[in-house]
Amino acid sequence: MNGLPSRSSVRRGQSLVELALTLSVLIILLAGIIDFGVAYFSYVALRDAAEEGAVYGAMCPTDLAGIEERIRQSSSSPVNLADTTYVTVTIQSSRSNPQPGDVLQITVAYRYLTILPFLAGNSILLRAQVTAVVLTSGCAVP
Repeated sequence: MNGLPSRSSVRRGQSLVELALTLSVLIILLAGIIDFGVAYFSYVALRDAAEEGAVYGAMCPTDLAGIEERIRQSSSSPVNLADTTYVTVTIQSSRSNPQPGDVLQITVAYRYLTILPFLAGNSILLRAQVTAVVLTSGCAVP
């Protein structure tokens, strides 16, 4: 006995180091996949909210406050659209008093805060834009 570790214990130590390195990379990749999955789910919620506003805007093109209210009330999860800090709503039309056949463009933007350790504090700007054709000159929705 010379006091040196046997070959099998050295190999087990090497395997443990390899497992630790590989597992940390895999966990970071998994966290990134989950983070971007939540970001995509948030984008889908923004797009749905913009479409909801476009449908209302096609029927009530002069009620800009009503369009924004409809957008902000359409979802609270995964994005709280009522939060004006991170969510902005922009409504544009070709005229100040839209007529049937005019175009109404609705944009909903959200600053998504990432949860990844190396991107902590960073954000991704998600933006959904929908274009609607105005169907009536007044408000046809009760």
